[in-house]
Amino acid sequence: MSHNHQPPWGQPPTGPNPYGPPAMPPSRPGWTRKRILIPAAALLFFIGIAIGAADDPARTETAADAKAAPVATVTATTTATATATPEPAVTETVTADPEPAPTVTKTKTVRVTVAPATGGGSDNSDDSGTSGGGGATYYANCTAVRAAGADPIRAGEPGYGRHLDRDGDGVGCE
Repeated sequence: MSHNHQPPWGQPPTGPNPYGPPAMPPSRPGWTRKRILIPAAALLFFIGIAIGAADDPARTETAADAKAAPVATVTATTTATATATPEPAVTETVTADPEPAPTVTKTKTVRVTVAPATGGGSDNSDDSGTSGGGGATYYANCTAVRAAGADPIRAGEPGYGRHLDRDGDGVGCE
């Protein structure tokens, strides 16, 4: 097989490899850079010293003294007073009677349902309709207990129910 045929994209380049490291430029000795930079830096240093020393100290002291000296300030104030005889003022005293504040009375009607006592024979069993309370009094909620003036209501008192005792300690509507 012969490798003399040309690829379809053209003739490969001849000369140095384009994908390799670039060729190093001809080297110069390192002292050539120092030969120029060091004298230039020294020249700038001496120019800065000369400019700083050229400042006139007498002029600097004069400017500092002018700033430090107190300056007199003159202020002129003119006051014009017009005097007129005021006429006596008429004074009238008015006493206001405040209106009484309206009285607001909030009334809430609470309906308490009392179940009639069931009279039975000589049955010794507890009434299964009550939940720990005794008697025929029933309160639907703590508002009804408070309206009847029976709060706090304790277990065993008429009208006590577990639905009135949230924490289960035997005292309802506390």
